[in-house]
Amino acid sequence: MNNQQDNTSNFILYTSNQGDIKVNVFLENETIWLTQRSIGELFGKAKATISEHLKNIFTEGELDENSVVRNFRTTANDGKSYETKFYNLDAIISVGYRVNSKQATQFRIWATKTLKEFIIKGFVLDDERLKQGNQVFGKDYFDELLERIREIRASERRFYQKITDMMFFQMQERYHIIEL
Repeated sequence: MNNQQDNTSNFILYTSNQGDIKVNVFLENETIWLTQRSIGELFGKAKATISEHLKNIFTEGELDENSVVRNFRTTANDGKSYETKFYNLDAIISVGYRVNSKQATQFRIWATKTLKEFIIKGFVLDDERLKQGNQVFGKDYFDELLERIREIRASERRFYQKITDMMFFQMQERYHIIEL
């Protein structure tokens, strides 16, 4: 990590009935990273509780520790640099589903609502982020969204062409139409 300050952001992780849940996160490789202390603050639990949940997550094979944990060099208040363990979004979400607190419950309500919308509709959008062009990870995904919509629309045209072709062939057979 070259400069943590450049990759630190005040990020809206999820929205509860009480409003946006904001947390100061470290951004890298299209994921967010938090320390155990920050995860504890996010879900309203002590660092020891978060540590125990993470240990169980790794022991049970829910996540591979090598894939979701990174050491980053941070500068403490005393001006010295220290290696600090950070956990990526996969680990944060897994902890959120295990922790018993009001904040974690609000997170699960939001996550379930989001997943349900995806299962029912086949998509989920953060409308405000797309409208405002917020580039959380230094990328604007709006162009990718447009390209995916174009691909879906092209597939839709092929689908309607197939139906039209089938109807034409059925009419040919039914009325003995001969092509010239």
